[in-house]
Amino acid sequence: MIGIPAPVRGNDENLPMAQTLHIDFVSDVACPWCAVGLASFERALEKLEGEVEVEIDFQPFELNPQMGPEGQDVTEHLTAKYGSTPEQQAQARAGIAARGAEVGFQFRKEGRGRVWNTFDAHRLLLWAGELGAKQQRDLKMELLKSYHGEGRSPADHAVLLDAADAAGLDRKEAQLVLESGRYANEVREREQQFQRMGISAVPSVIVNGRHLIQGGQPPEVFEQALRKLAGQASAG
Repeated sequence: MIGIPAPVRGNDENLPMAQTLHIDFVSDVACPWCAVGLASFERALEKLEGEVEVEIDFQPFELNPQMGPEGQDVTEHLTAKYGSTPEQQAQARAGIAARGAEVGFQFRKEGRGRVWNTFDAHRLLLWAGELGAKQQRDLKMELLKSYHGEGRSPADHAVLLDAADAAGLDRKEAQLVLESGRYANEVREREQQFQRMGISAVPSVIVNGRHLIQGGQPPEVFEQALRKLAGQASAG
């Protein structure tokens, strides 16, 4: 985590033009903290409007790359992976839901239900990224809402196509992407790239390829970090 100074601003008429930062938002659809982190990051951007602009690329990361098509019960999965009890999991789920509500993301009361493979979701996101930053962002949010808000499987092509529809993307073109296996190599290459950079947990927000902000931080932490880095970029 980079050091965060107190924000300093002059009079509005003396503010410089907005500084543009490149953001690699490394995350997985299966990660509840990624949903919190993205919603929180966007709240921070609202506060920085006119001061800091960002170009965001959503980058793939799979928490469970070996997960089979049938998925796994989430309680069984978390117990096997972390040794946590159902009671501990319920407490953690309530805490994440509360954090999500603070930044406008609504989690499904019953929880996710199952853990699924997300490889095809990442393929579809790379396709959306080629269409444009807004298209990729909108699909990312629809996928997070579908899984964490509705408990729908991101491994199910019908669910992925519904998310593409909701994001305003061409359903038939999305179907062609899923059926063809396109972007499979690109997803694996990018995952390996960020692993080589030391990324082992998500969400990881990488600014200008150099600075890391890790975890589902509160909006004010993102805001202050981005303001600091924008100031450094402007001065440099």
